[in-house]
Amino acid sequence: MFERILIAVDGSEGSKKALRLASKLQQTCGGNLMVLTVFRHHSLLEASMSMVRPDEPESLDDSMRNYAKEVAEDAKAIAAEAGAGNVRAFVKAGQPARTIVKFAEEHEADLIIVGSRGLGDMQGFLLGSVSHKVTSLASIPVMVV
Repeated sequence: MFERILIAVDGSEGSKKALRLASKLQQTCGGNLMVLTVFRHHSLLEASMSMVRPDEPESLDDSMRNYAKEVAEDAKAIAAEAGAGNVRAFVKAGQPARTIVKFAEEHEADLIIVGSRGLGDMQGFLLGSVSHKVTSLASIPVMVV
């Protein structure tokens, strides 16, 4: 039924709930489970305005990419614990909804699964509340959990 399932995660409890459901669905259908974490690219101007000044300066994009990698690896481990097989994790930079849909098209996903609520505007630099945008942009089925 679904050979390639894409689950977008941002580390929120909503995305973890969606991930567990995606893992069960993947067990039933077989195929591949692709875990995608998207982080928003920040301009040099945004980075220069940051109030955070670490001892070892790292670009804001590098910090966000590293955090996104942690989220993706954590999600992969959660999926494996839930019994999913053939799980691969990916990290992409960009506008979340468009990046999710583009990734699904490029990897010929049969289904996109997203949480109904992410981390929110203040914290949600990865996925946030993009489920509505994904459903309107995608040409394949989207499950909102």
